[in-house]
Amino acid sequence: MTSVRRPGAGRKCKFAENPELLPALEQLVDPVTRGDPQSPLRWTCKSTRGLARELIAQGHPVSASTVRRLLHAAGYSLQANRKTRERAAHPDRNAQFEHINDCVLAFQERGQPVISVDTKKKELVGDFKNGGREWQPIGQAEQVRVHDFLDKGLGKAIPYGVYDIAGNQGWVSVGVDHDTAHFAAEAIRRWWHKMGSRRYRAAQELLLTADGGGSNSSRCRLWKVALQDLASDFGFPIQVCHFPPGTSKWNKIEHRMFSYISQNWRGRPLVSHEVIINLIANTATQQGLIIQAELDTSSYPTGLKVSDEELARVNLITHSFHGDWNYTIAPAHKKI
Repeated sequence: MTSVRRPGAGRKCKFAENPELLPALEQLVDPVTRGDPQSPLRWTCKSTRGLARELIAQGHPVSASTVRRLLHAAGYSLQANRKTRERAAHPDRNAQFEHINDCVLAFQERGQPVISVDTKKKELVGDFKNGGREWQPIGQAEQVRVHDFLDKGLGKAIPYGVYDIAGNQGWVSVGVDHDTAHFAAEAIRRWWHKMGSRRYRAAQELLLTADGGGSNSSRCRLWKVALQDLASDFGFPIQVCHFPPGTSKWNKIEHRMFSYISQNWRGRPLVSHEVIINLIANTATQQGLIIQAELDTSSYPTGLKVSDEELARVNLITHSFHGDWNYTIAPAHKKI
C-alpha cells in the first residue's frame, strides 16, 4: 500500500522555521547598504561557511549549503569585480588627441619619421608560468615553477619598444638592469642606428609619441636630458607628444606591437634572455609587422638627479598648447 503524505507534512524550510534568518543573512552579506557598518563580516571574506558560522553565533543554526540556497533564492550570485570606472578625464584629453593626430599627419606628409615608444611589462627570466596556452601532446604540458620568485642568477627582462607607425616596424631593447630615462633613450638610439636611419635617409626631424609616465615621463627631467643627447647625436630636433593621463592604451605600440609579442610567447616559459629575444624578433602579423630585438646588458642606475642648471642647458622649446605634454628638443646650440 502506497502512503500519501498529507498536505503540509514534511520538513519545513529554514526560512519558514525562522523568519529572521534571511534578514540576518542579508545584513551580513551587504552590511553597508543594510545600515550596519559595524558588521563583523564587513572586512572579511563572505564565504558560505563564514556566513553560516556567524549566523550560528547569532542564534540561527544553519549549514553552509542552506546559506547557499537562501542566497540564490534572494537573488545573490558569485560575482567578480568589473572594470567599468575610469578616473575623471582631463579636460584637454580630446584636444590633446587631436593635437597628436595633427602632428603625426603633418610629419607623415613631409616624409618624416614618427615613432611610438613605451616599456612592456617586465618579465622574470626562468621556467616560470607564462599566461596563455599552446598546443602540446596530451599530458605533456610544460612543467614550470610553482612560485614566481626572482631567480638572481637569471634576472629579469625589461623590454622597451620603439614602433615605426608608418613603416609597421619595431625595435625592442631588452634590458637587464633598470627602466630609466637613459635606458629608454638608448633603445631609441639603437632603433635609429639599426633601422630608422636606413628607412628615413632624408630625415630632418623626429616625432615621438609616449605615455605621460614611466621612464619617458613628461615630468621627468632626466628624460629631457637624455633626449638632448639623442638630438645632438642624430643632428636634428626631436618633437615629443605625450598622451594625457590615463590614456596609455591608445598608444599605438600597445596594440600594434606589444599585443602581438604577448600572443607569440603565450604559454611558453621565458627560460632565458636568448629565448625572449628570439620570440620577440620572430613575431609577425599578416599585415607585415617586422620586429628586431637586442639584449642591452648595460647598467642604468636609478636615483640620478638633474639640477636646475642642467635642465636649463637643455635646448627645450615648449609648444603653445600644453607645453608640459608637447615640446621639441633641438641639438645643443642649434636654433629651430
